[in-house]
Amino acid sequence: MIRDKVTVSTRTLQWKCVESKADNKRLYYGRFILSPLMKGQADTIGIAMRRALLGEIEGTCITRAKSEKIPHEYSTLVGIQESVHDILMNLKEIVLRSNLYGTCDASICARGPGYVTAQDIILPPYVEVVDNTQHIASLTEPIELCIGLQIERNRGYLIKTSNNNFQDGSYPIDAVFMPVRNANHSIHSYGNGNDKQEILFLEIWTNGSLTPKEALHEASRNLIDLFIPFLHTEEENLHLADNQHMVPLPPFTFHDKLDKLRKNKKKIALKSIFIDQSELPPRIYNCLIRSNIYTLLDLLNNSQEDLMKIEHFHINDVKQILDILEKHFAMDLPKKPKMGFESLAQFIDSESG
Repeated sequence: MIRDKVTVSTRTLQWKCVESKADNKRLYYGRFILSPLMKGQADTIGIAMRRALLGEIEGTCITRAKSEKIPHEYSTLVGIQESVHDILMNLKEIVLRSNLYGTCDASICARGPGYVTAQDIILPPYVEVVDNTQHIASLTEPIELCIGLQIERNRGYLIKTSNNNFQDGSYPIDAVFMPVRNANHSIHSYGNGNDKQEILFLEIWTNGSLTPKEALHEASRNLIDLFIPFLHTEEENLHLADNQHMVPLPPFTFHDKLDKLRKNKKKIALKSIFIDQSELPPRIYNCLIRSNIYTLLDLLNNSQEDLMKIEHFHINDVKQILDILEKHFAMDLPKKPKMGFESLAQFIDSESG
């Protein structure tokens, strides 16, 4: 168990991680507090954060297994102690960590006798096993077990359908993408009358693919993304005409925000535009996120040379970013690395002027 003294202030609010521990590789626990809050605010934040932690964070799972030697899901194979169904259930429990976007392929190829574990899964470099001791199968004879796997990054649940045609030896696997296994919040009140205040306690359990602090950060950022449209709605669209009962709000798109920024860049903060709302390809997006580039402001604070220093980043990736900036902003990346905000603002003025 460790005690973390990290503190972040927002006005008078402070949050702390007061307890953090790892029971094993697949069970992490963290307890956080946020205070001081006005009466009712703790419940508002606690409910929203719990829903975001359990439903808005993506995880990585094995969603399909394929082997031409398997006749059907409930068959048994000579030299393998487990049934095919048991092997599929074991694959379902494998915990993976990745920066994957979408799906990718992996495989298992092991020879008995011996135990087949998660360590025997051949994975692409951007996917890793959290606990490589997780059991898959027991080979009792000198036979080979070869299985093709499909890995997917998503959120929530993926329930396999029962009407699939398994003649090609491909079997879907139920997937639980949620890296947060459980989340609870509780409230402690103190003070009297109008001076009554609250402390929010938030407990988070994860499967090891994310730490509780990482899960809290991801859930918070996802909540911010959901509320951004309300910050930039045209005021005139909120007024109802005398003969109207409802006016549909225009759909929020990334291009709407870019158009507003291009027309009046001083009124719209660059940091309110997140790169996950752009047209960037998944691999480029993942590379930027790993380098703590989350917003357009973060991106424009890097030169081409800065971006080329990012791991797994290529010159074609930089060209795609330049194309998007040119298309929607009529601007380029700064020539000098790591500009300050004021210098960046001057750069934007010069480029768009």
